[in-house]
Amino acid sequence: MTDKERKELQIMATRVREGVLTATHGAKCGHPGGSLSAADVFTYLYFREMRIDPADPRDPDRDRMVLSKGHTAPGLYSALANRGFFPVEDLATLRHIDSYLQGHPNMNTVPGVDMSTGSLGQGLSVAAGMAKGAKFLGKDVNVYAVLGDGEIEEGQIWEAAMFSAHYKLDNLCIIVDLNGLQIDGPTAQVMNSAPVDEKFAAFGCHVVVADGHDYDALEAAFARFHANHGSGRPTAILVKTLKGKGVSYMEGQVGWHGKAPNDEEYAQGMAELAAARAALEVE
Repeated sequence: MTDKERKELQIMATRVREGVLTATHGAKCGHPGGSLSAADVFTYLYFREMRIDPADPRDPDRDRMVLSKGHTAPGLYSALANRGFFPVEDLATLRHIDSYLQGHPNMNTVPGVDMSTGSLGQGLSVAAGMAKGAKFLGKDVNVYAVLGDGEIEEGQIWEAAMFSAHYKLDNLCIIVDLNGLQIDGPTAQVMNSAPVDEKFAAFGCHVVVADGHDYDALEAAFARFHANHGSGRPTAILVKTLKGKGVSYMEGQVGWHGKAPNDEEYAQGMAELAAARAALEVE
């Protein structure tokens, strides 16, 4: 990755984070913490990794992405809007009664959303089904699923992992956002799922661990996913992240899992992100 490419991704991720604050502030509710921790992953997927076309969001040969941790829809919506699937200005209508941007992704109303999600634990099963369908049809389609580290406490996640290995779904990339916090507190205290890498490996996955805020690390991780094609093993990329990344008062704070910023907090967060973006743009 060139310095220019890296900087472009960093600038876009800052715009995605600005969209998260705009959306949750406009809704006066929502889930900013996990949206911000996954913002770099969303940015990498939609601006570098996935084969997609905003002008043809239902292209049957496109790559798919299932946001299994569907409550972080603000992050997904912001990435989609900045990628050109719908107007960025619409982010401010999140959760409004007449808006197509509701609290969880809806494939029937939001361009670019491949699956309606929100019930934690179910998205990986859908993604596995998509990957198996692509294999059955002989299509060169990759399927990506973004999971939360609190979500992997659900038993269905491990059934889906077992299914994916059994059917040799090496076109499936499981991405787990390891920010260490869930709605009730630290994952290690609520329901310790460690060691996550050994668990996915035991279920037959090719496991990669990466810094979820480092684009060179993400590039190397997804390169390993592509290199794994033909092995018959699904890939699990475990990205280590910081909840609330990019907004100082949200970083590492479990209270921002599902709470919107008020006017003062919104102004502070947007000022911080604008300053970060400006610094990148003049470097």
